[in-house]
Amino acid sequence: MNFIKVTAACPLTKVADVEFNLENIKICIENALKLNSKLIVFPELCITSYTCGDLFLQNQLYKKAIKAVEDLCNFSQNKDILIAIGAPLIFNNSMYNCAYIIFKGKILGIVPKSYIPNYTEFYEKRWFTPGLGLVDKTVNLCFQKGIPFGTNLIFTSEEFKFGFEICEDIWVTIPPSSYLSLAGANIIGNLSASNEIVSKADYRRSLIEGQSARCICSYVYASSGVFESSTDLVFSGHLLISENGSILNENQRFQRENQIVTSIIDVDRLNSDRRRNVSFRDNAKISPIEAKEISFFFDDTTIKSFDRFIHKHPFVPLNEKLREERCSEIFNIQTSALAKRLTHTNLKKAVIGISGGLDSTLALLVTIKTFDMLKFPRKNIITITMPGFGTTDRTYTNAVNLCKNLGTDLREVDIVPACLQHFEDINHNPDVHDVTYENVQARERTQILMDVSNKEGGILVGTGDLSELALGWATYNGDHMSMYSVNCSIPKTLVRYLVRYVANKEMDEQTSDILLDILDTPVSPELLPKTKNGEISQKTEDIVGPYELHDFFLYYFVRQGASCEKILFLANQAFKEDYDEDTIKKWFDKFTKRFFTQQFKRSALPDGPKVGTVSLSPRGDWRMPSDASYNSFI
Repeated sequence: MNFIKVTAACPLTKVADVEFNLENIKICIENALKLNSKLIVFPELCITSYTCGDLFLQNQLYKKAIKAVEDLCNFSQNKDILIAIGAPLIFNNSMYNCAYIIFKGKILGIVPKSYIPNYTEFYEKRWFTPGLGLVDKTVNLCFQKGIPFGTNLIFTSEEFKFGFEICEDIWVTIPPSSYLSLAGANIIGNLSASNEIVSKADYRRSLIEGQSARCICSYVYASSGVFESSTDLVFSGHLLISENGSILNENQRFQRENQIVTSIIDVDRLNSDRRRNVSFRDNAKISPIEAKEISFFFDDTTIKSFDRFIHKHPFVPLNEKLREERCSEIFNIQTSALAKRLTHTNLKKAVIGISGGLDSTLALLVTIKTFDMLKFPRKNIITITMPGFGTTDRTYTNAVNLCKNLGTDLREVDIVPACLQHFEDINHNPDVHDVTYENVQARERTQILMDVSNKEGGILVGTGDLSELALGWATYNGDHMSMYSVNCSIPKTLVRYLVRYVANKEMDEQTSDILLDILDTPVSPELLPKTKNGEISQKTEDIVGPYELHDFFLYYFVRQGASCEKILFLANQAFKEDYDEDTIKKWFDKFTKRFFTQQFKRSALPDGPKVGTVSLSPRGDWRMPSDASYNSFI
């Protein structure tokens, strides 16, 4: 499944004390190996330390540094880890600030720093030469001949492709890592010596997040620590690991001992995102560099202890503050979309079927917000509750009270007589509670809503959500259809948070209590008769499975194009305290079969706004034949 564990390291150093520095570098490598890491990135010039000043011009220091690189090669002989170490290199009577890439006793290649800062507190050009444009060179060093030397090197072990740049390279307009990524590198290491000034760490963090997102890569960043010279500057040993725009791990800065941070990188995810990003592919065609790939092979990249956090609810932010911001933004997207449709059609009325369930509640809240924004009276929102054979007192009461509290034009149409008449018309026994029995009710409700919309000159607002679309949990040409669908890209797990957000932040106590009770009501279409006790008998999650699992499957299947094996592996990691493996496999098979067989419903969807990164609109995000087979996916 192409997971790999990587490490960023900041060893203890003494300025110009090569032997001391080397011993602590070895300690960091050993610690990374204990954690099953396959890559370790060290700070810039860490063999000598970065702040040696004019000592870099001394042959003694240079010879010691090269001897230390040789020692490190011998140390790495039987170690299955790629080492990126910072040290100087003299080439054609010029000194370069370099990343030495070492694997199992051999220097695979040497990457020079492309951009040499020479402004404000930096004056590196006093000692070092820019490596920009230096490609296809070789050097003889440490008893090796023909070591590749240049800025276009990519180090490849099967699907894992590593590129390296040094400190200032990330701060320029077009970093070398941009070109390396376009040439195939999916993991970028940065050997850095970035001093600290107030707020610089925040900018550095955002820079690395942004570059990993722009390059659709993992970015492993290691900077020099507090034992660099403090003559004029202070360094913090900042270590960061990012993947496609997200920080996976980061250390506490200003530590006074050997530091490492590790993370598991999902390379399959990165490669999948690159394949589906047409602009990335087009950009790669015009990349100005021709990469030189250097092959090597890890013995074993198996993750022995999978400690990467897998969020159960990938559509819902973990952080409460971010979750509230996301909810606010989603409502803005939904209300702006509905407002545009209303103003385009010159309609000032909306019709919604209200069941007392989550989805119709969310659609009503969106419509309320839209009408308030457009300064349309709420009485122009026609809410229709349509009790049927399975409607319970709880859902009916919640539907009625919610509409009254929100000030809509509440109407009630009992669908039982019409359905009984229809059963008689089509010669169906009403005691047979089959799919016909259920769908007659759903289509009767849709007919009422459509006809009232025509009669009143309004737009029928659809209520179905993304999870129901994925599972096909809707009656074709029944609740499947509307004139505009505001929830069509909101998964069920997120619907809950949106309704809770409004209940907690925007409503009076009485309305909030109604919304919270709706949240506590079992999800049901209420198409089968209620129990003798008047309770819901048809619970959706008992039939199709837990929505939290289905949303998880949906995210990884559609957003990441993950294999079935990987989806099940990740689900077992995320839900190991909630469901056993057999249960997860059962519901995944159910998801897969329904996802494939119900595509015909998604091929005929009404318009509706895309809200997140996953959408099943046949016009935009998901184009799939309705008669595709699921046999290869279970």
